[in-house]
Amino acid sequence: MARRTKEEAEETRAQILDAAERVFYANGVSATSLADIAAAAGVTRGAIYWHFQNKVDVFQAMLDRRLLPQEELSRACESEDEPDPLGNMRQLLVQLLLRMHADIECRRVGEILQYKCEYSSELGGLRQQMQVFQQECDQRIARTLRNAVNRGQLPADLDCQRAAICLHAYMDGLQAHWLLNPDAYDLQAHAHAMVDAMIDMLQHSEALRTC
Repeated sequence: MARRTKEEAEETRAQILDAAERVFYANGVSATSLADIAAAAGVTRGAIYWHFQNKVDVFQAMLDRRLLPQEELSRACESEDEPDPLGNMRQLLVQLLLRMHADIECRRVGEILQYKCEYSSELGGLRQQMQVFQQECDQRIARTLRNAVNRGQLPADLDCQRAAICLHAYMDGLQAHWLLNPDAYDLQAHAHAMVDAMIDMLQHSEALRTC
């Protein structure tokens, strides 16, 4: 009986997050209330508070759920024992773009994050969380780049911190650009070349050197 109750709780949690995605996408994050999410999910507000502290908590859980599929490959890139950190990073970045193209839920969350999320006073905690998340991403990318340098896959004098910021901004901008007008070009067809263009910059740009 306890197992069934746990399974039902997980189903309710997933139901709430599914509803939050739909309502955030339709109305924007600031204009969405927990009551709106509860109504869309077919649950009470009490059910939401059982699983989440507030709207910011719901939003963060929605993001985390879409990031999990790439986590294993991401950790492999950061491992000092990984023999091909640059190859794994390339694979990870290509996967991010291909998944954005093919997965409607992932695309919806990406559009919410890029275009439907205002960091109002009500969502001040969300802005802080996103700042921490961005800094952590930069640090993780920099670790991967240092591993690639140590493996001889990138120049020994690469400024890994600056390069990490550039790579992060490039990928964010690429996704934001396509999400605004997905009919403009076939992201799936160009994903590999777009990632390779960034790797070429890491390998050859003098502006990303330490001296």
